[in-house]
Amino acid sequence: MTPEQAPDSLIQRKQLRARQRIIDAADELFALHGYDAVSVTDIAARAEVGRTTFFRYFGDKTEVVFAKEQALLDTIALAGADDTAGAARDCREALEQLRPTVLRLCAQVADDPGTYERHADLVEKHLELRARDALKTQQLASNLSEVLRSRGTSPTIAVLAAQIALACYETARRRARTAADLVSESGAAFDEVLTLGSG
Repeated sequence: MTPEQAPDSLIQRKQLRARQRIIDAADELFALHGYDAVSVTDIAARAEVGRTTFFRYFGDKTEVVFAKEQALLDTIALAGADDTAGAARDCREALEQLRPTVLRLCAQVADDPGTYERHADLVEKHLELRARDALKTQQLASNLSEVLRSRGTSPTIAVLAAQIALACYETARRRARTAADLVSESGAAFDEVLTLGSG
């Protein structure tokens, strides 16, 4: 590491810590008081940052609820960087390519069961959050489709496979009794889809 890189690294670490403090503060306050009763000012005060710092990382308090979304998008981007997989010739091949990535997403989401369950409960109770959740989930599908297209898969197959993969992910979220069940339920959903029409 050069001397020029060190300050940037220190700044980045401080920024990541500040962002995490905001996320943790929001999570605690939402759990204690409910989503509607908590303001941006409350979150900033609990995180010991100013409102300006809050808005440097999040557009509004709704965005804090979905703070882990970027990590999921990063996982998909990492899959897109894998140049060992070629173009999928059909939807089945495309689904087989997407399956490991979706299972990794489920594993990430389930990594902190307490946070996952609080998040799911919070989203379920608020129409505004459910609407935002639907948009965020479609973004995952769009990025999964782009992974396939970047490998040379036809746009038609890429879109269909990504939407089916998303359906497997959503099925797992609804079937899983606990966060620990997400990966197995997602895998089961893929198994069911991939055996359709084979009997």
